[in-house]
Amino acid sequence: MTTSPVQGPRGPSRRRGRIAAATAVLSSLALLAACSGPPRSGTGSAGAGVGLSASTPPARGEIDSFTWAVYAEPPTLDYTAAFDYPQNTVLSNVCESLMRWTPGLTVQPGLARKASNPDPVTWVYDLRADVRFHDGKVMTADDVVYSLGRQRDPKNAAAWAQVFRNVTSITKTGPLQVTVKLKKPDSQFPQYMATAAGVVASKAGVKAAGKDYGTTGDLACTGPFTLGTWSKGQSIELERFDGYWGTKAKAKKAVFRILTDPSARTNAMLSGEIDGGYLIPTESYDRLRNSGVGTLWFGEGLSTVNVNITNMTGPLGDLRVRRALSLALDRSGFVRAGLGGAGTVTSSLTTRAAWAGASERTRRAAFDGLPPTTRDIEKARALIKEAGATGQSLTVATSSIGQDVSLLATAIQAAGTQIGLRINLKTIAPNAFTALFTDPKAREGIDMFPLTYYDSITDPLDLLQNFRTGAYMNFAGYSDKGYDALVDEATGAYAPERRMRIEAEMQKRVAEQLPWIPVAEWPTAVFLNKRITGAPTTIAYMYHPWAAGVGAAR
Repeated sequence: MTTSPVQGPRGPSRRRGRIAAATAVLSSLALLAACSGPPRSGTGSAGAGVGLSASTPPARGEIDSFTWAVYAEPPTLDYTAAFDYPQNTVLSNVCESLMRWTPGLTVQPGLARKASNPDPVTWVYDLRADVRFHDGKVMTADDVVYSLGRQRDPKNAAAWAQVFRNVTSITKTGPLQVTVKLKKPDSQFPQYMATAAGVVASKAGVKAAGKDYGTTGDLACTGPFTLGTWSKGQSIELERFDGYWGTKAKAKKAVFRILTDPSARTNAMLSGEIDGGYLIPTESYDRLRNSGVGTLWFGEGLSTVNVNITNMTGPLGDLRVRRALSLALDRSGFVRAGLGGAGTVTSSLTTRAAWAGASERTRRAAFDGLPPTTRDIEKARALIKEAGATGQSLTVATSSIGQDVSLLATAIQAAGTQIGLRINLKTIAPNAFTALFTDPKAREGIDMFPLTYYDSITDPLDLLQNFRTGAYMNFAGYSDKGYDALVDEATGAYAPERRMRIEAEMQKRVAEQLPWIPVAEWPTAVFLNKRITGAPTTIAYMYHPWAAGVGAAR
């Protein structure tokens, strides 16, 4: 990544594996370091003329408070449900995981000071001593066993349950040691311990909160901030935790303002009512860039914008219809209008940066020969006619969250109309849009919706495993036994190069079958006014205590 700021435009969420012959003792830190961050130079997902940085300049001092914009109110801050932008933007500063994602998108120790892999199906986590929860009690192995157990418990319907599908047991093997046993080798499990899947909360605190955990009161975690006042529909306040085991936060308070209207968010930043925010409305790039109020920064987002196919029982069950829509989409126009020019068109479901751990040969294998991104309306019309789909109706969900959602829905409608389909738009409120990911009833009557998918780890399998039969985000029920076998094989391969060779084959297969239609890569953007600095610019803010670094700019 480059280190220069960009004062310009910017821009949810998972065998028959062969086991390697060698079973020598492996250090997890060596394994996790192999899952390196994205390339350190070039524009990556940013698009022409937009550079990327890992972070904004470090703060020069403490501040009393800062205000931050979020586009929707989290339905809960229970870490088992932390799968989307609003929840994680807040929660990452209150609750911490066994491992930690860095602003450079690498993995380092978190609440575990060390992780080791003595055999392919065992992971041992040695915990930091004297880490205290927000109530002052010391974290123990019992808290870790309980916290991870909540993710596995079917009664909780945890969004992260899929991460634990290969786990057979999580046991306390010492006062400050937890051992995880797997059914089979799982290259993804240790990486996900740096996400919300690896959060540790107080067993006593969670039990005391009962059914209200995550919606009122204390979150019983260890992070640099505690949950303060939550004014429903208006704001969430975090207060500095001075008993934090790590570096103390530079702000005494962080206030998250819930502003569902994109124009209201922008105007609040321009007026100084709001100090900053992620997920800047793309239509506001130029206004913020030219305002003189602050700086717009870009970092690697590991994010792709896609059309999520949610119903294959109708016309979209015919591959020719999905291919026709892909051929008819004006990706370049969408990047210009929907992403404010900050992004690159793609026919890949994965970002190029996700392949940083692969050799050049493997990266070429993953991307060479993918379907074209250029439009071909005549070919698309012919496919629709051949499929007997002319005049058939499809419904696309849209929302006023931002132009990245609303304009992509409009682009799908325009593409479908040009090739003989009838595309209806169904508008969903920003606060309800999250339900599309969790509630099958919310997806009833919807055939497609715009989806920006961010990788939670720097590995293509994070996205590619979504097309495994029965996967959490496989909403349309796509199933391919051969593909499932490849998912199992890749999951079982700890060596990054071997794993990514398998993933390259998976990428080619989904590119042909289009269970989602890829549209563009999209960098992360953050706006900071002149008063504050210190926020990371990359997607790491989803699982990194980013607000702790925000302080005075001068």
